[in-house]
Amino acid sequence: MARIAVIGAGMGAMAAAARLAVAGHRVTVYERSETFGGSVGRYARDGFAFDTGPSLLHLPAVYRDLFVKTGKEPLERCVTMTQVDPASRHLFADGTAVSLPNASRAGVVAALDSALGAGAGGSWGGFLDRARDAWDRSRRPLLEEPLRADWEVLGRDPYPALRQRRLLRPARLAGTVAEVGAWELTDPRLAALLDGYALSYGLDPLRAPAGAALLPYMEETFGSWYVAGGIRALAQAVYERCLARKVEFVFGAEVARVVEKDGRAAGVELAEGTVAEADHVVLGAWPHPDLVPGQGLWQSGDVTARPGGGTPVPGRFQVLLSLRGARPADAAHRTVVHGADGAAEREAVFGGRLAAGPTVTVIRPDDPTTRPDDAHEAVTLTATVAPHGAVDWTDGALRERYAATLIEAAGAAVPGIRERVLHAEVRTPAESAVDTGAEGGSVPAPALAGAGGAYLHPGNRTRLPGLYLAGGWSHPGGGLAHAGMSGALVAGLIVEGDGFRGSR
Repeated sequence: MARIAVIGAGMGAMAAAARLAVAGHRVTVYERSETFGGSVGRYARDGFAFDTGPSLLHLPAVYRDLFVKTGKEPLERCVTMTQVDPASRHLFADGTAVSLPNASRAGVVAALDSALGAGAGGSWGGFLDRARDAWDRSRRPLLEEPLRADWEVLGRDPYPALRQRRLLRPARLAGTVAEVGAWELTDPRLAALLDGYALSYGLDPLRAPAGAALLPYMEETFGSWYVAGGIRALAQAVYERCLARKVEFVFGAEVARVVEKDGRAAGVELAEGTVAEADHVVLGAWPHPDLVPGQGLWQSGDVTARPGGGTPVPGRFQVLLSLRGARPADAAHRTVVHGADGAAEREAVFGGRLAAGPTVTVIRPDDPTTRPDDAHEAVTLTATVAPHGAVDWTDGALRERYAATLIEAAGAAVPGIRERVLHAEVRTPAESAVDTGAEGGSVPAPALAGAGGAYLHPGNRTRLPGLYLAGGWSHPGGGLAHAGMSGALVAGLIVEGDGFRGSR
């Protein structure tokens, strides 16, 4: 039985902790804040409750596997999950609206044909077929295996772009999300739909490789799931599973550095000076290089660039609205109000400025636990924005102005929303930075193949033997499903050793 110290109590870290404890190890989690979940937070006021992180779960098989492997109770006995239908409603700048059914390729094709015109559904369906090929080609090395020593093979884009023939000029192939939208989808609304997927994950469509097509493929194939009580209820269930497996949690314990002895990780030193010895250390928080002075975290030859080739990683701006008035029975759980000028929005978000007309995601859960009674409604507005530092998100006037901008945009999805507001709570990357410790309150994007490896994350093994990385800032990147995968990979590497190649 080994002693294992886990830094951080985010979803990836807890997934690793539960699996390691089941394998017979003594696991202690050190969390700088007073609670678990990392970015999966919850805000409550006057009977209203809101998720402050992800609002939907995609690829639930990751957490089903976690619960099967760590105990007798499956996930569905610990939380109540339902597929939201429609999966999303989209409002475009020209006034067009379309509702996309959940996990139904035929339904999506029919909805797009009906709303955007004949042929639109077929165009999107053909794109999803190519996205499926990208998924099949990259799924295992990108998501289910530790990052290979020859990770450069993932630098090649798995998306089979259509060859675009041109008169008197060489044929061209789409290499980015924006080029797929412009050259293969052609309808600007379909291009906006694809751009919106990328932007919601914090990816710049102008730079993100075409292989990002697997993100909408995952959502539209495996579905969008809501957890009763919000995604925070999923974090609670994972935390309780850890406790049931005898994982110890120490909250309010900030780790100052990883202790090194005889050339390997030997424990952690807390900010107040206490040293906790360990045989292995799992870093499940933002990987600040100072945690391992003189060593760095990355393996020799590993990926060192930040996702996106060194561009600032965006954060999220949220407005949590307590509304008077009942939620209409036909309201969509998730509505995306697309901005009028996608190019300007991209330039602002990834150039460190405010977007004048942001794309806004409106979340309206049909969940009694989110509101004091059926005469009220809890609504969350979210936009992808530049991180704190590039924009001063502590500026009170700026926060109020931008909250008003999101509320105005959300009026297209929730008529009369401004008159219904009882209270508006604003959360920005500045709050995220405090809650998660991530620089600038940035939110990690999922790892992507292509672009020469610029969108890969550091591997789960590090240069320092005995030190491992879990969570969104490590392979295979950000998002609930990806974080859960990272926990499984780290546990496999510790339990089975460097010969571990992932689950089959």
